[in-house]
Amino acid sequence: MENNTNSENQGPAIQAMVWYRKEDWDTLMKLFTDSHLLPKRYSDWLKMAEEMVAKVEGSGDVVMKVYIDPETFPAWCKEKGKEMDRHARTELAIEVATQQSFGPKT
Repeated sequence: MENNTNSENQGPAIQAMVWYRKEDWDTLMKLFTDSHLLPKRYSDWLKMAEEMVAKVEGSGDVVMKVYIDPETFPAWCKEKGKEMDRHARTELAIEVATQQSFGPKT
């Protein structure tokens, strides 16, 4: 997750959070090189993720959920020369959030 700090003069920060769909969970766990670091069950991951969302939103920031797609993530990693791990997932989430917040790079 992207951690942004905000001062009193700024509004809420947008924090990009990697998110998964239940139907993609098993496929993604086979793709990720660090799947052993994630809970075995989707329901366990979802509970932790929802608690993190509540904490972030409780502090006044906004969460942007960025879904990792098992169809497009491998190609994105290959294009960027990244291993399919948490670092790549976080980088993708930040990239997507930045593009959605500020528009495409020109």
